Amino acid sequence: MQKPVVVIGIGEMGGVFARGLLRAGHPVYPVTRDVSITETAAALPEPALVLLAVAEKDLHPSLETIPPVWRDRLGLLQNELLPRDWQAHGIDDPTVISVWFEKKPGQDAKALIPSPAFGPQAQTLQRALTAIDIPCRTLGSADELLHELVLKNVYILTTNIAGLVAGGTVGELWLRHEKLARQVADEVMDIQKWLTGVSLDRDALIDGMLVAFKGDLEHKCMGRSAPARLERALGVADEAGLAVPRLREIAAASSE
Repeated sequence: MQKPVVVIGIGEMGGVFARGLLRAGHPVYPVTRDVSITETAAALPEPALVLLAVAEKDLHPSLETIPPVWRDRLGLLQNELLPRDWQAHGIDDPTVISVWFEKKPGQDAKALIPSPAFGPQAQTLQRALTAIDIPCRTLGSADELLHELVLKNVYILTTNIAGLVAGGTVGELWLRHEKLARQVADEVMDIQKWLTGVSLDRDALIDGMLVAFKGDLEHKCMGRSAPARLERALGVADEAGLAVPRLREIAAASSE
């Protein structure tokens, strides 16, 4: 039998991973709001993985509650994730997956492109997702992971923020509003550069975003979180002293 896996947060995303882990032979122990994380850690001090499947807004508060025995076993999957997020909590080497599938209530998971994973238990996540027919691949280095995390951020922030102007789908965004998408993406990449301290190949990021677009041309640009994502991006830009004129223009127009 495979070693157990703890999943903290059993929402739509956590449920997908739990199903895959079970299919791959891992006993899965869920931690919900009604379950004591301290008692669970005492009962399961050496799981193969502790997958933190909470929403982005709950990431940092949740990381503060992780018991010491689990800190070197963490797996992270949140959007807008960067190394600074786990490093701020003294976590050095988590397993991280950039999730490229969506799961809505009452619907099966739908993959855009294979989800890349890196870290000590990356292969565990790959086996779990493969077991339920969701494509996943493992990465070879932390540099590759950083590129993939920034790529996902560029995709999410560009489509959400440009969607506040253009609406519609990602296919329509690039077909009818390519100039807008490129302007937003460029300013998003300015923000990502400041957050990471690394200057990545911008053409490669745009190319990667377009591959994801082609994975589901009908994917809606703007979700409910789009205004909050724009607000967070502007907050970082203010902290960094970045001009980001197109983002500010969109924010001004959205507030009218």
